[in-house]
Amino acid sequence: MENEIFIILFSSIIAAAAFVAFTLPLLKRSEKKERYKSIIEKRRKALMETAKQEMANRGQKNITASESMALMFRVEKILGKMGEKTRDRLLQAGVRSPTAPFKFIIARFLLPIFAVGIAMMFLSAGDEEMSSTVKMAIVLGAMIFGYALPGILLKNTAEKRLHDINIAFPDALDMMLICVQGGIGLEQTVARIAEEISEHSPTLAEELGILSAEMAMLNDRRAALQDFARRMGSGAAKSFASALIQAEQYGTSVSQAMRVMADELRDQRMSLAEQKAASLPPKLTVPMILFFLPVLFVVILGPVIIQVKSQF
Repeated sequence: MENEIFIILFSSIIAAAAFVAFTLPLLKRSEKKERYKSIIEKRRKALMETAKQEMANRGQKNITASESMALMFRVEKILGKMGEKTRDRLLQAGVRSPTAPFKFIIARFLLPIFAVGIAMMFLSAGDEEMSSTVKMAIVLGAMIFGYALPGILLKNTAEKRLHDINIAFPDALDMMLICVQGGIGLEQTVARIAEEISEHSPTLAEELGILSAEMAMLNDRRAALQDFARRMGSGAAKSFASALIQAEQYGTSVSQAMRVMADELRDQRMSLAEQKAASLPPKLTVPMILFFLPVLFVVILGPVIIQVKSQF
């Protein structure tokens, strides 16, 4: 009786786990689509509010901006190029808030103080006596760590987004090429492809969706493409924006430019994969020496040593 109950409980747990494993990807798909739609709707509302504000203040000489934009411009004015680079890095990491550069700079000033305070607290609570040089080195290390931590986190986030974008961008260009050759306009093409790839690459879908919203709402397509390349921060996005700007400026074929870019990006992706595969054997040398060879020697020589000991 106990065995039957155990079998029933075990089978029910397996069935529940299988149901969760089957439904979880579907839930994630819907979450990705909802997130993509919410981001695009926010961007469209922001563009509409900006356009309404410009229309309302067209006859005035002094146009009042919103508080967030004014704060962002103050930060840029105070910090100059440093603030502009910080905003570009935040955009490449997916942080689109106008006050994000200001918060990032505050974090860079406050985290070293916080880290130094924690280090001094541990040094004062410790029983072991340390020289003043060691204490100064620990405090200085904590200060450097606190200052560098926001930059490290931001850099890692931007690199992950860039890797995701570089993987999905050639396929997105192929789909754009099919739509453009079918006679669909560029704005509708970008919006359609953004919706199609939202399940596979949410990062690229968000950026393409923002690009389609800006191209539809703004009068200057060149500015929208330049902002897209700036947000992405990758060579592929810059090439894409430059090719479309030149095609519009000189009247060349957009489909031909997309075909060439897709081939180049696919070759770059293949060369990067080959480079990683070529660098794998040297990276595996040290783990094999440290972990595989000792175990192999034990397995091979162990029985021999045991037989020799039994004979003598």
